[in-house]
Amino acid sequence: MKRLILMRHAKTEPWNEGIDDFSRALTAQGHEDATRIAQEIVALGWSPERILVSSARRARETCSQVAKVVAGEKVRPMEALYLTGVRGLTEAVAQNDGARVLMLIGHNPGLHDFALGILREGGSQDHAAALRLNEKFPTSCAALFEMEQEGAFVPAHFRLVQVLRAKDFR
Repeated sequence: MKRLILMRHAKTEPWNEGIDDFSRALTAQGHEDATRIAQEIVALGWSPERILVSSARRARETCSQVAKVVAGEKVRPMEALYLTGVRGLTEAVAQNDGARVLMLIGHNPGLHDFALGILREGGSQDHAAALRLNEKFPTSCAALFEMEQEGAFVPAHFRLVQVLRAKDFR
């Protein structure tokens, strides 16, 4: 069985002319939310073996909060994940399909589009989770997908299991 966790970075400071988008930091709420989601992921038994993370500051800070909770993960920052689309995310996951539980921390709209594509092709075990994912993919949101058989990454083989949103745990 393989598992894929797609997580959007946590809440960030607003954009302003003094800070470029790549360098925006997490807010205090963002730090708390990232930790809370990581705790839920671990409680569900989904501790990632490997984490692919955008090299943008907000994604790296989110990953840092996750790594404080999750043990044994290997973090791989990837500049290519910053504002990439579905194709780039698909390639990143396919190149790391040796991990039994892979986590990807990135950005919208690409991450949400990627999650929706997997949902369309593979379906869902939970109707409510599918509705939440279709609605939006807010900051500190994690979509958990599972594939029964072993093998290469094929979106149609993954089913949505659960969607975790920080606001549900505050």
